[in-house]
Amino acid sequence: MKTRTIVVLIAAAAAGCALGPDYVRPTVETPDAWRVDYPKAAEVANTKWWEQFSDPVLAGLIDRALRENRDVRVAAARVDQFLGALQSTRSQLYPQIGYGAEASRNRASRVGQPPVPPGGDPYFSLYQASLSAAWQLDLFGRVRRLSEAAQAQVYAGEQARRGVVLSVVASVAATYITLRAFDRQLEIAHATAGNFADTARLFRLRFAAGVVSQTEVAQIESQYQQALASIPAIEQQIAAQENLLPLLLGGEPRADPTRQDDRRARAAADPRRPAFDAPATPARTSCRPSRIWSPRTPASARRARSTTRPSRSPGCSAR
Repeated sequence: MKTRTIVVLIAAAAAGCALGPDYVRPTVETPDAWRVDYPKAAEVANTKWWEQFSDPVLAGLIDRALRENRDVRVAAARVDQFLGALQSTRSQLYPQIGYGAEASRNRASRVGQPPVPPGGDPYFSLYQASLSAAWQLDLFGRVRRLSEAAQAQVYAGEQARRGVVLSVVASVAATYITLRAFDRQLEIAHATAGNFADTARLFRLRFAAGVVSQTEVAQIESQYQQALASIPAIEQQIAAQENLLPLLLGGEPRADPTRQDDRRARAAADPRRPAFDAPATPARTSCRPSRIWSPRTPASARRARSTTRPSRSPGCSAR
């Protein structure tokens, strides 16, 4: 009975000799409640929210990024590294068993000491085997503290991996949506340029007929050139997004050949042609637009008011 009591006391004393104090989470001032509680936030984070867009292309890109993105693979490998370190540390709590075996073929020297007897065989074989067992008691808690530290690294690595996954998924989705938005802007820019081109051709015909002035034609031509100038800027932004998306997918920056073919088809139908090369000579008329809008003398103003149709401009007849 006395021996058992002594053993229990020794074990209790050894347990109390652990290295360092127990971990206590530091006190942090936090609000009583968040806008979204943790269970709901975790549920949202683990949900495949990108499937709500019902876009198979986006879903395929995200699936590929989760498989091949290098940051995700590095984070997953780091978690495996921490798990291996934890298992190796915990193994020190258990008995260690080792074994070994060795076999060799040797030749003795005939002139060595002692010499080989006459007629003796200088060749001989040697076999060795060993078995060892050891168990180091963790009296002061060193292995337990190392195990706790390794477990904390595993938790931290797993949370870091989840953060990388969320970041990659959000980046792929944002890049894809931005790319689709730029595609739509490019279509609108081409359509706008086409409308201004048609308007410019119409104003050129009206100028040739003497209906509008050259200033109005130049104004429409300026708007048409502004519409054309916006297209290269959008194409540059599209190229930047196309180079970014393969990097997120674990590849090299390159453009999608299919998308390049689509842009070439749109460029072939692009109305990038001069809508107004040179002012056309208006038809020769008895009165020019400049004469119509020229200042009038008081006498001409009185004659205009005395006509039967005062609201009309002076008539013009082609010669």
